[in-house]
Amino acid sequence: MDKSAIANTITQYMAAWNEPDDTARRALLEQCWSDTGVYLDPNVSLAGRDALATKIGEVLASRPGARLEFMSGIDVHHHVVRFLWRLVRADGTCGDTSIDFGEIGPDGRLVKIVGFFGPAPPPP
Repeated sequence: MDKSAIANTITQYMAAWNEPDDTARRALLEQCWSDTGVYLDPNVSLAGRDALATKIGEVLASRPGARLEFMSGIDVHHHVVRFLWRLVRADGTCGDTSIDFGEIGPDGRLVKIVGFFGPAPPPP
């Protein structure tokens, strides 16, 4: 798979997390998220583009003016990706850096994202 095309897919995905307009957000997800894509993070497990669009809308409504921003480049090998991001609140304060791992399907859209919030736990 072409790394620049995959990077574009991830950029569209992040843009969807920052898009307050439901119609525009769904249009972004149409381009980058599989119809049956799976999203997992510590707070939610969902499947399907509509479920993700709805969840993003709920998150945006709960944090007016907040946005996500990349904290790393987009690392790609084979059909998997990883990237770091953080929440920037409306007042400019920042949340922890978090990490997402994703899988790209044959059509170039995301079929899975697994997100972890904050730093990794210390060793036992």
